[in-house]
Amino acid sequence: MKFLHPILLSGVALAAMTAGAAPAMAQAADAADTAATGSEIIVTAQKRAQNLQDVPISMEVVSGERIADFAAADFKAVQNYVPNVFVQQTNGNDTIYIRGFGSPPQNFSFDQAVSVYMDGIYAGKMRQALNPFFDVARVEVMRGPQGALYGKNTPAGAVSVVSAGPTSSFEGGVTGTYNFDLEGYDLTGYVSGPVSDTLSLRVATRLQNQEGYIRNVATGRDDPRNKLQLFRVSALWEPSDSFDMSAKLEISNYDRIGGLGVSSPVNTSQRPKLERYTEEYPLGLEGYSNRSVLGSVIANLKVGDHTLTSITGYSWFNGDVTNYFDQQTPAGPVVENSVANKYPENFHQFSQELRLLSPTGGTLEYVVGAYYDTARYNVDPFLYYDLRAYNLVSLNQLYFHQKSRTLSVFGQATVRPVEGVRIIGSLRYTNTHKDGTFSGKLLDGQMFRPLTTASGSISEGLTDPSITVQYDLSRDLMVYAVYGRGSKSGGFVSNTFGTTDATFVYKPERSRNWEAGIKSTLWDGRATLNMSVYNTKFTNLQTSGYDPDSSSYITKNAASATAKGVEASLRIAPSRYFDITASAAYQDIKYDRYPDAPCLAGMTGPICDLSGRRLPYTSKFTGNVAVHGRVDVSDYKLDGTAVLGGRSGFFDSDDQSPLYGYQGGYAKLDLRLQFAPQDDSWHIALVGKNLTDKLTTGSAFRLPVPITTSERSILFVEPPRNIAIEAGVKF
Repeated sequence: MKFLHPILLSGVALAAMTAGAAPAMAQAADAADTAATGSEIIVTAQKRAQNLQDVPISMEVVSGERIADFAAADFKAVQNYVPNVFVQQTNGNDTIYIRGFGSPPQNFSFDQAVSVYMDGIYAGKMRQALNPFFDVARVEVMRGPQGALYGKNTPAGAVSVVSAGPTSSFEGGVTGTYNFDLEGYDLTGYVSGPVSDTLSLRVATRLQNQEGYIRNVATGRDDPRNKLQLFRVSALWEPSDSFDMSAKLEISNYDRIGGLGVSSPVNTSQRPKLERYTEEYPLGLEGYSNRSVLGSVIANLKVGDHTLTSITGYSWFNGDVTNYFDQQTPAGPVVENSVANKYPENFHQFSQELRLLSPTGGTLEYVVGAYYDTARYNVDPFLYYDLRAYNLVSLNQLYFHQKSRTLSVFGQATVRPVEGVRIIGSLRYTNTHKDGTFSGKLLDGQMFRPLTTASGSISEGLTDPSITVQYDLSRDLMVYAVYGRGSKSGGFVSNTFGTTDATFVYKPERSRNWEAGIKSTLWDGRATLNMSVYNTKFTNLQTSGYDPDSSSYITKNAASATAKGVEASLRIAPSRYFDITASAAYQDIKYDRYPDAPCLAGMTGPICDLSGRRLPYTSKFTGNVAVHGRVDVSDYKLDGTAVLGGRSGFFDSDDQSPLYGYQGGYAKLDLRLQFAPQDDSWHIALVGKNLTDKLTTGSAFRLPVPITTSERSILFVEPPRNIAIEAGVKF
């Protein structure tokens, strides 16, 4: 638990400084101000607007204000605020893990075990929502299976991103940030207000151009450089009290120039550095590009006391990622061999959901609905090998194409048999059909590995029930117990040499969750304390990992794995001048049975038994402390917010090497100091991220011979300390 010590010490120190700076202001706050600090957090996790303290789900909510304060652009930037959540970042796909479960990035066609919903639109592939935290109202992170109401591939959890909508009065704002360490800017702006008595619009944009933090000696630039252009327009039409319609269209253009991987020895612990040597030939510029469109139309119609809701969504992206491996070693660049890959992707999705919501307050409440989507996904990787020791040059292209269709029906009913007791039953049935094909072609040079073909078809029906018992011990104290199941559909191996019909298809995975929790509001609303314990079991867990000895990816179903743990969060807000939030989680997660697994580092194989072993990318302890304080100076105010998040050590390589594949425990501190007038019409702020300057890695793997003549590991290094200045105006 060493990583927790700096968290606790920093939180106590900042709390003491803040309390000492403004005791008079805190004491002077009247009852109204104090009550305001304990205002409700409203969420829509159960498809209704509810107080977070009334929702029987282990969940965390990150406000749009917190996200904007620290310029969080992606899920990686938010994981420090939510325990038991981890984002694996590589040159390929990023993956979200909740309670240790997620879908590894190596198989590009995986649906995610943690589904993301953008304003109600399902985004099962991370590239649909590369930069989701833009002009948002809040982010709801729901831990554990959410099979009934979210349903589409949520065996580990769900993340709901709710963007800011049009306002009934005119407002706008512009915020500009210059990052001194990344030597670039981040500019955001929005305008919102009524166009007529029934129509309101909101237009928002984000422009980013920042340098990288890893010096590439070969190209003379800093990797990875980020260029981003985002545009969103939202409309709300309210022609009558019984009908309203909202529509959103978001267009993004993202380019990341350069990679994240640096070389490190295989016979020592991780030695991340901020220098690499990567020549870019023959697949063009290293990095990632993505063009995406996300659109939605949501209509609500009052039918008597009921509400009928229609959610229509469209999602498209087109992008590619190009990877080269760092050739830098202690002896200098290794230029004998060159290995590269490029993954062009294309995706289309159309979805439609209809649901009927009953009125609240009666003995029986319910929601019923149906969901449909259809999608096409293509990934056609280029794989290049220049193995000079073997006098072999080979350029290949693989082709993977998939069509899918999903149809599901769902319902949830809440019964109040006696005062204070709620019994909630949910059920969803999902029918999925997928067709996939796989093939390959030698484009140039010699044959490196046999090129194969495969095709398959999947038709499956999955049922996900859940039942919750919720009891209000008092107005401010609620306990609950949950049994629930979740599922994720099967699929196809998309980008692995040698794939055949026999290895092409993997099965659906299932999850089962037992959970009990308590939610309490204390001190006349000035404090909340929530806690939950859980036991989550996955069967047919979908896994994919890199096997260095065969220089290949292995995608298959593990037999089963179980995670057990406890999660807790505390918020104390004695006045508007000071508040502190802390959350933490402990978990124990292991494979129950995995007898035919790829071998880990130090094992002899090719097949090993991983039963009883810990899963990669999982820490026993995760936690964070956020402290906010405010001091009034005449007509102005000075705000300070510190967020310290950390985790204990974990394996971040697929083969779980205790040397190059183990990231030790750490804590990272973010700090924001802001000066503004009382009416917030403008502000200026200093923002520091990772002020402890802890150099960490998000993923690692071993680069073996003959892929390289000098065996080494490749570490994907996360950003070091960076400091920015920010200024903004509102009107």
